[in-house]
Amino acid sequence: MFYFFDELTSTIDEARDEKYGHGDVVLAEIQTAGRGQRGKKWSSPPGKNLMFSAVLDTSFLRTEEQFLLLQTVALALVDMFTFWGLDARVKWTNDIYIGDCKIVGVLIDHSLTDDGMLRRSSAGIGINVNQKEFDPVLPNPTSMALELARELDRCEVLEKFYECLMSRFEELKAGGREKILADYHLRIYRLGVPGRFALPNGEEFTATISGVGSGGELLMEVGEEGEGGVRQRSFLFREITFII
Repeated sequence: MFYFFDELTSTIDEARDEKYGHGDVVLAEIQTAGRGQRGKKWSSPPGKNLMFSAVLDTSFLRTEEQFLLLQTVALALVDMFTFWGLDARVKWTNDIYIGDCKIVGVLIDHSLTDDGMLRRSSAGIGINVNQKEFDPVLPNPTSMALELARELDRCEVLEKFYECLMSRFEELKAGGREKILADYHLRIYRLGVPGRFALPNGEEFTATISGVGSGGELLMEVGEEGEGGVRQRSFLFREITFII
């Protein structure tokens, strides 16, 4: 069931309420304290985009498998954009890009059991649908309206995503982990393409993404052929930044 609110602090906070069950979606036109990745604020002009959280029963997943859920949600978003003819990619860890521009942010919230299992999860999602002008401090935003040169019905976008999410989630629940992993791998942003990256201390380097590990770590080939050679490295969340 969909629950619509004019204003919330954040949909992911509201979705923690136990009155919401598997498959419920909490939406808000305005979030006064919406959160994005790395503690950033996520906001949107009313009536333009979609900000919501989907509640999912993840009690069949172990805590160490939580990255599988993020992959599942990301693929559902990719599937939805494919329906509209948009070639979407998953920028590690949890943004969706069209070309070199961000169109979706995802934040996953989990509650756990005492025996190492997930209990329930909420996928907080912000999709840029009809917004055409953005805060200049945002480095590389885009929207469906900008990419398609027309505005869309937000309800239609939401319903299509929900359809894709439920399909991908059932695939995961039915044991389709290998397909989820393989499909995610094919959709990784910058996969196999040399690019520039930065460490937290500001040091920049050239590397090529080779994949993502089962725990969500980014697998990379660092360096260039010749002196020093190419070496394999893995990076965890917040240990590396893309330079776009």
